[in-house]
Formats: sequence, C-alpha cells, structure tokens
Amino acid sequence: MSVKNQIFKLREKLHEHNYNYYVLNNPTISDYEFDMLLNDLKKLEESHPNYFDHNSPTQRIGGEITKSFENSKHLSPMYSLDNSYSLEDLKEWEKRIKKIVTQPISYTCELKFDGISINLLYENGNLIKALTRGDGISGDDVTSNVKTIPTVPLKLRGFTNIKFEARGEIVMPIKGFNKLNEIRYKEGKELFKNTRNTASGTLKLQDSSEVASRPLECLIFSIKNKDLFNNHENFLNNAGKLGFNIFKEFSISQSLEDIFKFIKYWENKRSELPFEIDGAVVKVNDYVQRDKLGYTSKFPRWAMAYKFKPQEIGTRLNSISFQVGRTGSITPVANLEPVELAGTIVKRASLHNSDFIKKLDIRVGDYVYIEKGGDIIPKITKVNQSLRPVNSLALNFISNCPECGNKLTKLENEANHYCFNEDNCQPQVVGRIQHFISRKAMDIDGLGQETVSLLVRNGLIRNYADLYDLKYEQIVVLERMAEKSANNLIQGILRSKNISFERVLYALGIRHVGETVAKKLVSHFSSIENIINADFDELILVDEIGDKIANSLIDFFNDSYNMKIINRLKERGLNFTSNLTNKKTSSLLLNKSFVISGVFKNYSRDALKKFIETNGGTIVSSVSSKTNFLVAGDKMGPSKKIKATEFGAKIISEFELEKMIFPKQTLF
Repeated sequence: MSVKNQIFKLREKLHEHNYNYYVLNNPTISDYEFDMLLNDLKKLEESHPNYFDHNSPTQRIGGEITKSFENSKHLSPMYSLDNSYSLEDLKEWEKRIKKIVTQPISYTCELKFDGISINLLYENGNLIKALTRGDGISGDDVTSNVKTIPTVPLKLRGFTNIKFEARGEIVMPIKGFNKLNEIRYKEGKELFKNTRNTASGTLKLQDSSEVASRPLECLIFSIKNKDLFNNHENFLNNAGKLGFNIFKEFSISQSLEDIFKFIKYWENKRSELPFEIDGAVVKVNDYVQRDKLGYTSKFPRWAMAYKFKPQEIGTRLNSISFQVGRTGSITPVANLEPVELAGTIVKRASLHNSDFIKKLDIRVGDYVYIEKGGDIIPKITKVNQSLRPVNSLALNFISNCPECGNKLTKLENEANHYCFNEDNCQPQVVGRIQHFISRKAMDIDGLGQETVSLLVRNGLIRNYADLYDLKYEQIVVLERMAEKSANNLIQGILRSKNISFERVLYALGIRHVGETVAKKLVSHFSSIENIINADFDELILVDEIGDKIANSLIDFFNDSYNMKIINRLKERGLNFTSNLTNKKTSSLLLNKSFVISGVFKNYSRDALKKFIETNGGTIVSSVSSKTNFLVAGDKMGPSKKIKATEFGAKIISEFELEKMIFPKQTLF
C-alpha cells in the first residue's frame, strides 16, 4: 500500500473510532490502541508533509497559537430566542403563530444547554470554519480551538457536497469541570466558578493544545439547510448519522401540554444530567411553516425558550463580614452554613449594601433562602422570620472601615458606603493595582494577586505607576520569588508599555469607566489630554456617557494625585494617544447626534454609521433629548419613533441622510 493510501486509511479509521467513542458512546478499540494508531498517523504525516490535511485526526491534539481571534461574518444571522416562564406564556406564543399558520402545528422540544453558542461551517463534508455567535451577524473565528473538541466532526461521515452551517452549544460536562478544579486546587490555582464561564474562557485561549486538554463537548441543535432535512424531527433523528453529537432527550407533539410535561420533568431532573441546562427550547417542527412565520428583528417567531426558575435552598446565616473594594466601596458578605446548590457548595453570598439588608431585614442567625442568579452567583432572596432566634437584633451597619479604621461615608443617591482613605487602605491599594494588571487591562505576565500583595507588604509599590520603577534586584530577594519569576515579572512590565490607549484608560480604574466606555472615549477624543480638557457638556455628547460618568471623569482628572500618577506613566512610555481614530472627510455633521434604527434598502447600518462619523457626526444608541436625528428604516420599533417625536429629534430616511452629506450624489 502506498504511503498516501496508508495515511488516508488511518485517518478514515481514526475518524470512525472517534465517532464511536464520543458520539455513540460505544468504543470498539481500547484507548491504548487508539493512541497507537494516532501515533502511526502522526509519524507518517511528519515524514510526508505534502499530505497535510487541516482536518486530520492529529489536528485535535492542538498546538496552534492564536494571538487574536479575527471577526468573520455568518452565512445567515444567529438570532437569540424570546423567553417564556410559564405554560400560559407558551400558549400566548401559540396564539400568535396560529394567526399566521392555519394548518395543524407539530412542536419539538429540546433541553437548553448552558454553554457557548457555536456556528460550524461545512463544505464538501469538511469543517471549514468555527465562529462564536458574536453580535449575531458576525463572530470570532475559533476554528483551531474548536477542532480539538472530540465531538465536533472534522469530516462528515455521510459525505455531502452541500455548503451549510451547523449550530450548536459548546459545554463543559460537570464531571470534567469538577476534575479540572481538583487539579487546580492541588496546584494552588484559583478555582473556576462555573461550567459556562469556564467553557467560554477555554474557547478563547491562545494555545489550542491547552484547549485540547480541557473536557469540552459540542451538542448540535440545528442545521441551516433545508436540503438535508425536511423538518426538525428528521434532523434530530438522523443528524447523528453525519457525525454530529445530538442529545437524545427531546419531545415531539402537537400538544403544548405534552411539551410542558417534558419541560417540567427535566426541570425536576436537571441535577441528574451530565451538564448544566437553564431551560428548554420549543420549536415549530415543520420547516415550511417556519419560513412562513419568519423572524422579528431579534427572534425567530417559530421558536420560544422556556427558562427554568433558579434553584432555591434554605440555610443558616452564621455571620456577616465586610469587604473593601478597590474603589473603597464596602460590601457586606453573608457567611452561610455550607449548602449544595446547583452542583456547587455555597458558603457565602453578597448582601450588596445597607439598603438591601434593611429591605429584607436580614440578621445574623436568620434562616435564609438562596438561589443562583443565572445559575451562577449565589444571592439571598428571602428570610424565614418564623425560624428567627428570639434574641435576634437588627444589624447596625459598620461606621468605620474594617481594614484601616477610617470613617465611612455614604454618598447622596448611592446605596454603598465608602472608605475614602484610598492611599493608605491596603485592600484599595492592592485592588487598584490588581485591576491595572488584569488581563483586559495591562495584562502583565508574572503578576498575580499574591505577588501584588507581596510587593505592597514589602513597601516596593504603593500605586500602579511604581510598577515601572521596579528593579530585578529588589524583587529577586523576596519570599517565593526565584530568578526566573523575577525576570518574567520585569519582562511582563516592559511588554505592557505596548498596550493600546483604550486598555490603559480602562486600567486606570476610573469609577464607572469600564471597557466599553473607555473605547468610546478613546474613539471620540483620541488622546488623554483631550479627555482631561473636555468639560461636562463635551463629555456627555459621547455615546453612552451620561451625567454620572462625566462627573466621575472630571473628579478623577481634577485630583492632583491622579494627575501625578498619569504623568509618571507618560514618562515611563505608556500609550496615551490612539492610532485608531476615524479620519474625518468633512465636518458637515459636526455636533449632530444620530440614532440608526430599522432595516435599510440600499445601505447596511455599518455603512450609514461610517458615513455619519467620517463627516463629523456622532452615533448614539438610544433616543434622548441630546439626539438630533433618527435615521429610520423598515421594521423600526414604534418606541423609538414615539421618543423621537417626544424629544424633538428629526426623523429622516436613508435618502434624506444622503442629501445631507452629498446633495447631488449617493453615498457610494
């Protein structure tokens, strides 16, 4: 047999064994035998690179490094789902669709997996591209990482030359998640919080070999091509023959009452499933009827999600402690009798602020009920006062900082108490530096929570500007700081000088200035000097900048200590200007703000946005008293039109916008 045929035969055999093991759960050879075949193939491919195939079973091992994930457009939009919470909600949905479809309707119902939506593009039976949902129109290209997931077919078993998209959910099974956390615990690493966030973070790791080491699974719930299957029942029963992993538990009926029984059964049995679910999805079975029903601007009319109520359990509140955040905000925390909830042991829950405690009249010793918001964050929902101890006393909120003893302040129109001893309150000092070095900010390698605390305790840093004055000789002598760690830290600090301005601005930790707001400010003002010199009226002209953010920016830059820190960072070479600002072609629309809404005949919304911005105009997301124009397309919601009339904004068409910019010609 020729080398080429050996390689092809081995690939075919390994694809088949992979399908038997991961999709059918019926392995026909041992793991050892599989590994031996894989090694044989790997050696042959390495010796004969001219037979390389992106979809070879050896590519599941990973190894490709992706520095950034490029954005790519879906062939067809990935819509979100409208939600329901009761049988009555589902019946109301049924009434609406029966006004459009008069024939009998059959429904399918599947479990709603709590993971990350994925879009897989296949052509000639091969996986070509894998995209995240993104904004529904385009998503991030995570192909190299998705290829490492065993339940994603790289080559379809039933060859089809049809180009189509398969939609599914990438999940992390609970068993694999727990095992992953056991390993992290032994290694002294921070534990992952939940399966969904862990799956999401894993999918965006730069090293695909690390993705391959984590237990991800892909469950397919639809195929965007009517030539393959004529209805959803047909898809559910037969898509597995192509190699797709289809969850076997689903229901098909013409009765919503029967569908609802299926939903309630799995709501009660959800803890017995191998992965997390947060509800179920009811769909019209027939694809012709789906075409007739169509879509709203956000949702398919032919599908409805049913959301489960969060699981709730009671336990005893043993004590209340108080934490100090990086902004000086004081957060009361309930220390609970440990209890299992939605697959994890819950010991603590945030009590938010003094107003929340007063509202529920929460006291130490109370029997409280907790649930997980979105099945993730534990929160107290109510108190069983009949079980309250007889000697119970109402809680008096602390008046002094639990860390530095400084007098606390409760700001007008804010629920939180604050410690304003920001330069000498250690949790605030450490918290601001931790925020500065975080992955979405300066992303400094070699620096973690413990290292920051170590540097602060030893008096080497008091603020984030001090990081850029650190010397190798100062840190190599510290406890648990070997030569390699010290060198990595210094190199990480030096590399951070290349971080873009919007991330530097976010890293400064200005109250109310998150990632999105930082990007908006940088796009609008282009330099730190322009932001510092902007007055209140100039700031609130920026999309999404309201009174609270504008005042916070002004207060931050009016503080002489903050300005001293910024000047030190400038001297150390950090980026405080942007190279990404839009070049203006004219100032025809200067100081005019626009809202774009609806579907347009000749131009995409992005094209309209670009021409407004390059001619000096500003795009805002919602109609307010600051809006000058509403550019209205087809299928625009009535609320925006009502608001535009109310606030005196002029409603114009895409053609009227054309005339404003180019009176005698079109935009293109």
